[in-house]
Amino acid sequence: MNFAMWRKALNVIPEVSKEEWDQLDVISKWLISTRAAVLIMTFISAALAGLFALRDGEFHFLPWLALTLGLILAHASNNIFNDFTDYVRGVDKDNYFRTVYGAQPVASGLMTKRQHLTYFAVTGLLALVMGLYLVFVNANDLLIWLLIAAGAFFVLFYTWPLKYIALGELAVLIVWGPLMIGGGYYVLVHAWSWNVVIASLPYVLGVTTVIFGKHIDKVKLDKEKKIFTLPVVIGEKASRYAVLTMMVLPYLFTFYLIATKFFTPVMLIVLFALPTLKQIYPVFLKPKPETRPEGFPEGEGGWPLYFVGFAFINNRRFGTLFMFGLLLDVILRVLPFTQNFWR
Repeated sequence: MNFAMWRKALNVIPEVSKEEWDQLDVISKWLISTRAAVLIMTFISAALAGLFALRDGEFHFLPWLALTLGLILAHASNNIFNDFTDYVRGVDKDNYFRTVYGAQPVASGLMTKRQHLTYFAVTGLLALVMGLYLVFVNANDLLIWLLIAAGAFFVLFYTWPLKYIALGELAVLIVWGPLMIGGGYYVLVHAWSWNVVIASLPYVLGVTTVIFGKHIDKVKLDKEKKIFTLPVVIGEKASRYAVLTMMVLPYLFTFYLIATKFFTPVMLIVLFALPTLKQIYPVFLKPKPETRPEGFPEGEGGWPLYFVGFAFINNRRFGTLFMFGLLLDVILRVLPFTQNFWR
């Protein structure tokens, strides 16, 4: 067991040689293949769904655990399948962006196509098992079947054709908010809540900035390969300003939800993320540098990644505070001496 590699793969997308790869345990290989460092975004969505359920007195640990594992495994299987799809379509060749910033196991010759598909099949099957368990404990609820079907659709078709026709960013907005948080809440509570869907927006907008940042980083290469992501369609400058807008909107949505008393004022804790936003905001006011800036890290999460890294840092900071604030919000609402105060 290579615990050092586990820890590394959960923080960055490691670069490994074939010799190093062959010495790794299966968990390390899985973590690298799934780009496990970004799975934290899915965990936070599952945690938020659980906290909203807890706030309404409908939290049960085993269904929430199955939901969390299912969502993380679905995201992981999507990442594996994305790499496979891009490889067989000939995208990940000629030193394409994905093969530069971290190990792409099949394109880098670390795994065969069959091995890569095996990882995908096993991961996807485990995600499906979690989903079927949730169907079973919810008396074969039709809407849960529909939520699973929607999740499977995005897993299989995000890379192609959605990403190719400027729908990838919208897919992320739908999946990490209404589907994961809103749908996760429904699975746990057995009731749909549009308020929860709206309350998911402060977090999911941050997740969407991450995929926007990644697509801005490779806008020139995608244009050459006729991959029409939204930044390719609307241009780099408009995309950078779209990201800036999506970084500000979460605060406005949070203020609105406090004003309508859906949240308690304790959610103002997200304001502690403003120093991070203040540092990152100016970065998106300028185009991506043509060459690596002096002092900017290279490889394993560094250059040629640029905007995506800043967006990820901002989202992680805001998302963590948002999740912690919601936990405090739940505690305040269940304490006997504060219940009437927040009504």
